[in-house]
Amino acid sequence: MIFNSEHIAKSFGRNKVLKDVSFKLDAGTITGIVGENGSGKSVLMEIIVGIRNADKGTVNKNGRIGYCPQRAMLFPHLTVQEHFIYFSVAYGIDKELSKRRSEELLHHFNYKKYQQEKIINLSGGTQQKLNLSISLLHEPDLLILDEPYNGFDWDTYQRFWDYTNHLKKRGCAILIVTHLLSEKERLDHIYELENGILI
Repeated sequence: MIFNSEHIAKSFGRNKVLKDVSFKLDAGTITGIVGENGSGKSVLMEIIVGIRNADKGTVNKNGRIGYCPQRAMLFPHLTVQEHFIYFSVAYGIDKELSKRRSEELLHHFNYKKYQQEKIINLSGGTQQKLNLSISLLHEPDLLILDEPYNGFDWDTYQRFWDYTNHLKKRGCAILIVTHLLSEKERLDHIYELENGILI
């Protein structure tokens, strides 16, 4: 088991966003959490990653974590390549491995031609490719994706699922959080977040 949570609860004032959330993620599985906008999905993700604390409950994680937030955390005046260098240092990846991994991801998601472009000059879809690539750079054991394919064209969408299946075979546990899940057959488990509870 890569991850499990027990009885997570979170409130903002009188608004109980999460009431009693318990679930687990096993190695080599893809799990989906769906829910309407405002249902608390992003709050749950931030608790899992460690950005936000729960009011109650426990979270246990094993291995390296990759997180692709819904809003890309990018620097507008750095280039794509400079982002790879920056996050490689943050992850503790040496230069040789960083170069190999960045080349693999640029090639797989088909945006190598933008390698030297500043983020401010890129389309939203290309920025999202980089956002996803950063979460994959250090080969995580647990990958958490919050609305990961926003802005993707059809080719990139297919490349996303190809890479996700590769990670699954490698033993990565993958959690996809979205308000819309059209290809349910690709997932091993699906939960719905409704009224602060996972169903």
